[in-house]
Amino acid sequence: MKFSEEKLNKAKEIMARYPDGKQKSALIPLLHLAQEEFGGWLDVSAMDYVAELLNILPIEVYEVATFYSMFNLKPVGKYIFEVCRTGPCMLNGSDDIIEYIKEKLNIREGETTTDGLFTLKPAECLGACGYAPMMQLGKHFREHLTKEKVDAIIDECRRNAAVNN
Repeated sequence: MKFSEEKLNKAKEIMARYPDGKQKSALIPLLHLAQEEFGGWLDVSAMDYVAELLNILPIEVYEVATFYSMFNLKPVGKYIFEVCRTGPCMLNGSDDIIEYIKEKLNIREGETTTDGLFTLKPAECLGACGYAPMMQLGKHFREHLTKEKVDAIIDECRRNAAVNN
């Protein structure tokens, strides 16, 4: 397992930002690169490769990758619904939204649909309490969720997937 030449150059650029002996500071950006390069998730070999690049112990990589919810440790769908389930979102119905998504897509939390399109990943606070209930979808927040909005998001994702295949 190795980065493409483009990603390896990017990794070297990121590592060069830090002084000698402080390469570990590049760990999170390199994990993002690895996740992007290797199919949207990090298996042990991908994490070991990052450890090798940074000249650190694999356990140091595992500790970070398993701590942050932004890293996926098993295969995920093309679209990851990260629904906030902390206080303000819960008070505004995030539990109902999660249940609706589970029913609508026929998956449980942490699972991916059989077509590989959707993964449901409940999240801790995403910092948009005033827009509850909400979810993160890629780099975008979807706010004031209702069942109708969830249906529209699912339809939009399916249309985008059909166009991009």
